[in-house]
Amino acid sequence: MKQATLHIEGMSCGHCINAVNQALGTVPGVQIDAVRIGSADVRYDEDSISPAQIQAAVTGAGFKATAA
Repeated sequence: MKQATLHIEGMSCGHCINAVNQALGTVPGVQIDAVRIGSADVRYDEDSISPAQIQAAVTGAGFKATAA
């Protein structure tokens, strides 16, 4: 498993944290370590998912994610 930290723009409350948690939780091969306002720490199986796909899941929840 590879570890990554995402910087996430547009988060401001607990609802935002839940939305990002839900979005990341639906991505196969991703384990969530922590989601905080402005960032998320995850581990992922690089054989089954790419960082771009993880970022796309966060974008689909209405936020902008970039790799730290």
